[in-house]
Amino acid sequence: MFQQNMRVYVSLLVVFLCPAFAPQTARANSSTDSAAPLVAKKPTLPVARRISPLIDELIQSGMQDYAKVASPVCSDSEFVRRVYLDLTGRIPTVAQTRAFLNDTSADKRAVLVDQLLNSPEYARHLSQRLDVMLMERLRKKYINVTDWEEFLRESVAENKPLDQLVREIMSADGADPKQQAAARFFLARDGDVNELTRDISRIFLGADLTCAQCHDHPEVADWKQDHYYGISAFLVRSFVFTDKKKKQTVFAEKAEGEVKFESVFEVRDKTSKGPETTLPVVFNGPKVAEPAFKKGEEYKVKPAKDVRPVPKYSRRAQLGDALTSSNNKRFARTMANRLWALVMGRGIVHPLDADHADNPPSHPKLLDLLTEELIAGNYDLKWYLRELVLSKTYQRSSTNELFASKSAQELADAQFTHAILKPLTPEQFSRSVLEATGQAELYRNSLKQKLSEATLRKNLVGYERQFVSLFGGLPGEPVEGFETTADQSLYLSNNGAIQGILSPRSGNTADRVLKIPADQPALIAEELYLSVLNRRPEATETKEVAELLSGKTGKERSEMVSDLIWALMMSSEFRFNH
Repeated sequence: MFQQNMRVYVSLLVVFLCPAFAPQTARANSSTDSAAPLVAKKPTLPVARRISPLIDELIQSGMQDYAKVASPVCSDSEFVRRVYLDLTGRIPTVAQTRAFLNDTSADKRAVLVDQLLNSPEYARHLSQRLDVMLMERLRKKYINVTDWEEFLRESVAENKPLDQLVREIMSADGADPKQQAAARFFLARDGDVNELTRDISRIFLGADLTCAQCHDHPEVADWKQDHYYGISAFLVRSFVFTDKKKKQTVFAEKAEGEVKFESVFEVRDKTSKGPETTLPVVFNGPKVAEPAFKKGEEYKVKPAKDVRPVPKYSRRAQLGDALTSSNNKRFARTMANRLWALVMGRGIVHPLDADHADNPPSHPKLLDLLTEELIAGNYDLKWYLRELVLSKTYQRSSTNELFASKSAQELADAQFTHAILKPLTPEQFSRSVLEATGQAELYRNSLKQKLSEATLRKNLVGYERQFVSLFGGLPGEPVEGFETTADQSLYLSNNGAIQGILSPRSGNTADRVLKIPADQPALIAEELYLSVLNRRPEATETKEVAELLSGKTGKERSEMVSDLIWALMMSSEFRFNH
C-alpha cells in the first residue's frame, strides 16, 4: 500500500521534477563539464558531398528574420539523447551519456554520428522504421514476419541503395525462397489491386490517390483518375496463388487483363464515352509498352487447375523500374521528404502523402536539393541521414519563443525554427525504458562473450512486442501522434514486468543509486537524471530528490528510488524525443 501511495505522490511531483516538456517551458542545458575525451574512432563513412551547410542556408532563407527567432543549437545532453533515439532507437546508456558530456573534442558530434551509423543497432532501428513505413504494422499473412524483418535489416546493414531495395520488393513474387520474404508487401495485402495501388501511390509517390479511383480527385486538381489506373495496370494481372503441393503461397500473374475505368460523374451526367483503358504508367511518365505474342504463346507455364501460371512477359516486373526511374522524380522526392520527416519530425511537404500544387513544400528549393542529391548519391541512406543530423537545423534546441498560440506553433514547426517534439515510437519507448532502468545493461553483462546486437535483442524483444501491441495502433493505422489510453497507463503502472525492472538488482539503475551514500544527494540526483533523462539535474531537481529521500532507510528508501525512476520515465520529457 505504501508503494502504491508513493507512486501516486511521485507522479504528482513529476511536474516539479521534470515539467511537461512543452516548447515554451523547455530548458536549455549547458554542458561545460570537462573530463577525459570520449574514446572514439574517427569517421569511417565515405566523405561525399557535404550538403548540411546548404540545408541550413535554404532553411534560413525560407523565413525573414529566421536567425532572430530560431532556437540556438541544442546542448550536448539534448543532442546525445536525440541522435541515439533517431539513429539507434534507444536512449544512450548512462556511461555513454557521461562519456559524451565529458568529451571536449570539437568534432565529437560528427564522430558520434559516424559511430552510430556504423553500429548494428542502426541497421535494426532503421529497418524497423522502414517496416512501419512499408507495412503499417499489418499482421502476419503468408510470409514469416521475422524473415521479412531480417531481409530489411540485412539490406540496411549493407547500406543497400533505397531504390534497389524498392525494386527488389516490387519484383518479388515469393516463388524463389531467397526472395520470398520481400513478397510480404504484396501478400500481406492479399494482392488486392486497389489496396496496393493506394499504398504504392501514398508510400512511394507522396500521393493519396484513394479518391481518384472513381473519378478525378475532387479536391486535388493534380491527381487524375488515369494516374490511379496507370499504377493499377501494373498489378491488374496479379493474384495470390497457393501451391497446395509445395504448401507455398506466391503472388502469381496472368498474361492477359486490362484496367477499365470511367468517371462516375460522366456516367451520372451521361457524358461518358464508355470505359477507358491504359498501359502501365507512373503518373506523367512514359507508358510501359509490352511485347505482342501470338495467341497461345503468351505463357512459359500455361494456366491449369492447381498450376501457377508463368507469363513470358510480366507487367508487374516493370513496376519497380518505373517507380524508381530517372523519369520519375516523384519517388526520390517522396523518399527524401519521408526520411527528412523521420529525423526532423515533419515533412517539407506535409502531410507526407499530400504532395500537390495546392499543398506546396515549405521550402521548395530545399526539397529540390534533397531530391537531386539523393539521386546523385545513389540513394545512400547512411550518407543522406548523416547530412541531415549534422545540420544545424536538426541540432536546434526544442525551445522556442514563438508559441503564443497553436497556429503560431504550427507556423514555427513548418519553418523548422526549433527541434520538433516527436513522441517515441513503441520500439523506442520499450528500449529506452530498458536502458533507463538498467535492465538492458544486466542482459549485456549476463551475455558476456556471447554479447551481440542479435543476442541482446533476443532477450529484449519480449518487452518490445508488449509495447508495440499497446502503443502501436491498429494494423494499417499506425499511431502518429501521442495520446495515452487507460490500458497503456495501467500497464505502465501495474504490470509485473515493469515493476520488476524498477526494483534494485545487482548493477541496474536502482542498485547504482542506492549504493551512493545518502549524504551525497547531488550525486544521487545526477545518477538518476543521467540514467533516465540523459542530462544533469537542475538545482531545484536535486533539492526535490534530496527532500524525497531524506530520512528514509532500508526498504522505504529502496521503494522511493524505484518510484523516482518510474516518475522520471513517465514524464513528458522522457516520452518525447526533443
